[in-house]
Amino acid sequence: MEQTHDKAIGLLGLARKAGKLQTGEETVGSLLLQKRARLTVLASDAGSAVARKMRGMAEGTRQRVMEIPYDKQTLGAALGKQSVSVAAFADVSMALAFVKALPPGLADRELLDDLERRVARVKAKRKKN
Repeated sequence: MEQTHDKAIGLLGLARKAGKLQTGEETVGSLLLQKRARLTVLASDAGSAVARKMRGMAEGTRQRVMEIPYDKQTLGAALGKQSVSVAAFADVSMALAFVKALPPGLADRELLDDLERRVARVKAKRKKN
């Protein structure tokens, strides 16, 4: 896919700079095992072994894994790396903003509803404190 500078790509870079997005198999795998990955995204040309591994780690948890319409080079360019096949959001609000910024039809309603519930829960907790 040609490199684009749409809102979703911009949010990936912003999340990385804010420390809310981790990249790479090992780092993302660690987040998944710790149940701290709010949303894991796979490049459109990520290898099947990587995709299988990430989905396997997320299976049985509330963590979601989705393929996005950007290739490894596009993700890498947005994140200041040569190539990125997998990344994970550690912040649910950033994950929700990213999903909403994707082209229409890519995120299912269930994913959006789940992320919105989680964001509301986080905001309610912050209000209590």
